[in-house]
Amino acid sequence: MTTGTRALLLAAASTLALSAGAGAETIRFWTTEEQPERLAVQEAMAADFTEETGIDVEVIPVTESDLGTRATAAFAAGDLPDVIYHTLQYALPWAEAGILDTDAATDVIENLGAETFASGALEMASFAGGYASVPVDGWTQMLVYRADLFAEAGLEPPNSYENVLAAIEALHNPPEMYGFVAATKVDENFMSQVLEHVFLANGVSPVGPDGLQELDVEATTEVLEFYRAITEASPEGELYWQQSRELYFAGRAAMIIWSPFILDELAGLRDSAPPTINDDPTTRDLAAATGIVTTFSGPSNPDGAAWGDMRYFGITADADTDAAMQFVEYSMNEGYTATLSIAPEGKFPVRRGAAEDPDMFTEAWASLDVGVDRRAPLSDLYAQEMIDEIVGGLDVAQRWGVEDGQLALASRIINSQIINRLVREYMDGVRDAEATVALMNEELASIE
Repeated sequence: MTTGTRALLLAAASTLALSAGAGAETIRFWTTEEQPERLAVQEAMAADFTEETGIDVEVIPVTESDLGTRATAAFAAGDLPDVIYHTLQYALPWAEAGILDTDAATDVIENLGAETFASGALEMASFAGGYASVPVDGWTQMLVYRADLFAEAGLEPPNSYENVLAAIEALHNPPEMYGFVAATKVDENFMSQVLEHVFLANGVSPVGPDGLQELDVEATTEVLEFYRAITEASPEGELYWQQSRELYFAGRAAMIIWSPFILDELAGLRDSAPPTINDDPTTRDLAAATGIVTTFSGPSNPDGAAWGDMRYFGITADADTDAAMQFVEYSMNEGYTATLSIAPEGKFPVRRGAAEDPDMFTEAWASLDVGVDRRAPLSDLYAQEMIDEIVGGLDVAQRWGVEDGQLALASRIINSQIINRLVREYMDGVRDAEATVALMNEELASIE
């Protein structure tokens, strides 16, 4: 080869490279995980995806409270990003509005294998024979309890109204030990979450397929009587997440209801919220003595329910569909462990594994470090059966209105705090259960 020929070939190659670079695909990804350390993880994963596929990803942080208005404005302008990481509340409304490409989301789920996803997460996004968005991660509310004290007293785990009440009977001994720390502060969202979980456990919902539905008197009375019982086993006062955590950490509560974000604190990994059960703020003794239940039942609903919060990848109507699908599939497969590592204590794997290794992502997630001031993997802190319970709740996770396509109505009911207020008045003896249910139905009728 002559020098001139070599030069011509090099020039042609250079021109082709520049041309390819100029035409490289770029997709935009909106994420509500906007904290700097979480953004860094997502940007690193996007870089890995680019290296593998040649598709550039612009990671754009969006404040969660602004997501709805920004998406609506971008849709009107024909300028939606390609992929949006979003909360459950947007999945069905955005699908109905045409913001999401549900065919693309369904194809991604089928490509990855629907059987590899938690069924509850898929059901929450079910839409028109397919799926509105691709489930990414979630968490289930937990009934946290002193497994050591339960074992000593020969008690069954608190996975039903009946077992909770039996444990209160055996363990409630104030002020040294409260049987429960219930949520009683009406204007706290914590009370709304706890109450919805307790209602779901007994199969009670204020919404159905046709919108608002009357609360069943018998089943709702069972809910009210149970809630009064756990409140009577609690300290007096306006109680919410703070008191329940403090009393449990001090070894003065047998049971509380909390989110999984307590798991690292419970094991002494966060200086701002240390266990105080002994003189060592880094102790793991309380974590070792703790059990959790994600699904529990009432007498009118033997199958029980878990209260879950899910997050999704939505592929938008304005997306470069093929590139967006590749990015989502990568994030849920090769990059899925990195996706979960953003905040493992609150990002349970909704995709358990792949066909060839059904538990690979669950096992990888359990080995991810959690904590703030100190870090350790969940598998070092908690027994395997507890890890299985944490993840298993996603299969049966529910929320009012999701199954019936009435999440927006259910959200308005929750935000009105009517149920919180009337439950509190019932506990305070203002009216009996039957009158409380009747007044709930009367006041909720004004929501629509």
